[in-house]
Amino acid sequence: MKREDNIYQIYVQILKEELVTAMGCTEPIAISYAAAKARAVLGELPEKIVVKASGSIIKNVKSVVVPNTGGLRGIEAAAAAGVVCGNENKKLEVLSEIESEDIERIKGYLGQADIKVEYQETGRTFDLSVCVYKEHSQASVRITDYHTNIVQIEKNWKFIRDVLKDEKIEKANRDVLSMENIWEFVRCADIEDVKETLDKQIECNMKIAREGIRGNYGANIGSILLKMEGDAVQVRAKAMAAAGSDARMNGCGLPVVINSGSGNQGITATMPVVSFAADMEASEEQTIRALVLSHLTSIYIKQSLGRLSALCGCVVASTGASAAIVYLMGGGFAEVCAAVKNMVANLTGMICDGAKPSCALKISSGVSTAMMSAMLAMNGKCVTSTEGIISDDVDATIHNLTSIGREAMTETDRLVLQIMTSK
Repeated sequence: MKREDNIYQIYVQILKEELVTAMGCTEPIAISYAAAKARAVLGELPEKIVVKASGSIIKNVKSVVVPNTGGLRGIEAAAAAGVVCGNENKKLEVLSEIESEDIERIKGYLGQADIKVEYQETGRTFDLSVCVYKEHSQASVRITDYHTNIVQIEKNWKFIRDVLKDEKIEKANRDVLSMENIWEFVRCADIEDVKETLDKQIECNMKIAREGIRGNYGANIGSILLKMEGDAVQVRAKAMAAAGSDARMNGCGLPVVINSGSGNQGITATMPVVSFAADMEASEEQTIRALVLSHLTSIYIKQSLGRLSALCGCVVASTGASAAIVYLMGGGFAEVCAAVKNMVANLTGMICDGAKPSCALKISSGVSTAMMSAMLAMNGKCVTSTEGIISDDVDATIHNLTSIGREAMTETDRLVLQIMTSK
């Protein structure tokens, strides 16, 4: 693969599109973004808000703290923060400019505004509409498929933008992703083409992980792991990832560079790799290449699985991390494939029961499995195609995993949502 090749440029573009900055859990932030945009279209503070959302969004917003709101949780809080103080031009950092004095305004608005939440089933796992009203005026914004993808804007019941009908937003073609092509790109990439993107991710995700270790967020899973198990690299790798999630899901206002729309996946695909690279005294170039492998592997799996799914995203990101750890230990393509297969054999079926502070527990389990899968691969051990859903071909194995998460676990997802919303 050469730098001038079209596929090379697509891989660079995919990283730029997927590794972007966000503050807070991305599903409530998407609601805040849509709400802020709807208010801007309306032109004034609404007196009524109706949020219509698919089940996967409702599941991922219910339990997390909306950042910069003084600990408020849920869909209503996300919508209120967006219309009262959100800056729609900041997209996934829509709430980053809220000041401490604004929190009382948000709470006051929640106490007086009419905010309703409606479940909608459109066939899309990611589908969100925020409708705002003031006297005889109305505006609405609809986002589908990914967190900033505004496809429809309405003003006074008339479309002023309809991407689904009139436009098409171009993104880099994910169909060119395969483990073999990813491996080739990792080996031949000009570091300067990816360094800025990865440097920013290391900086942001390391900062929030350290804050999670230092501060008092949720169950403090990251810091407790270090106290219980010591500072060995296998402990530090999962502790730093868990700590980043601890802070992020409990309202920390620090930004995260995400992966495939998820901050937890961005953290999980980054922190174990950075921790392991530091322990091995890897060079900057080795670290960057390992991160490219981790993130592109995660993106590859996620694009087949779907933006939101019944399968926990930490399975995806920790699989990428496992491949990267193999690379840092000097493994080749065969060992990388073995690590991926070992991960699929172990973690398939881990359900997503919504975004929440305890996601850090699943991240810790995923990273622990990633380390074990990498070590097994480096010792010539790989789950074979005679076992479970593993195929000889690594890409087929990945598609077996994503088919289960995308298709077979659909009913599981419905039951999870039913349990969560009936408590």
